[in-house]
Amino acid sequence: MTSRVSGADVEIGSPPEASAQTTVLPVTRPPIRQAILVRSDARHSFETFVRTIGVWWPVRQFSPGGGRVRDVTVEGRTGGRVYETWADGTVVEWGELTIWSPPHGFVMTWVTTPAPTEVELTFQALGPALTRVLVEHRGWENLTEEQLTVTCGLPGGYAANAFAIGWAYILSCFAASTELPER
Repeated sequence: MTSRVSGADVEIGSPPEASAQTTVLPVTRPPIRQAILVRSDARHSFETFVRTIGVWWPVRQFSPGGGRVRDVTVEGRTGGRVYETWADGTVVEWGELTIWSPPHGFVMTWVTTPAPTEVELTFQALGPALTRVLVEHRGWENLTEEQLTVTCGLPGGYAANAFAIGWAYILSCFAASTELPER
C-alpha cells in the first residue's frame, strides 16, 4: 500500500529509510494557557495591566530580583521593553514587545526563561464591565530537556507544570487589582 506524505510516495509498513523521502516532524511542547474573568471593561483592564504592573505583579516570587524589585515597567509600543528596576538601580529585562495593540493585547519576548520564549496577553471584552484576560506562554521547543526543569518561582519549571500554576496565580493577583468598585 502506498501513501503520499509531504510530496513523497511512502510505502506503508516499510521502514523510513526505504522511502525516497522521509519527513521528520519537530517535537513541539504545548503552550501554557491560562485565563481569568475580570470585572472591568477591556480598556481599563489593559491599562491597569500595563500601567500598574509593578504594583500588583508578585515580584517576590515571580521576578529575577525578588524582594529587590522597586518597579516593573512596560514601554507601551512595538519594540518597547518590559523590565524590572531594583532598589539599587539595576535594570533586568523581561522582554521586548513585538506586537502592541491596546486595548486588545500585546505579544512580547520572554527572556527570563533559560532560552527565550514568547508571551501573549489578550483582553477580550465580554460585556461593559467584564473582560476575559488570556495569557499564552509559548516557544518551549526552544528549551532543552534540562532547561524545562529550571525553577521559575515554583520548583520544577515547565516540566512540572510550574509555569501554568504561576500564570494562574499572577492573573489572580492582576484581577484583584483591576476590578472596579460596584456602583
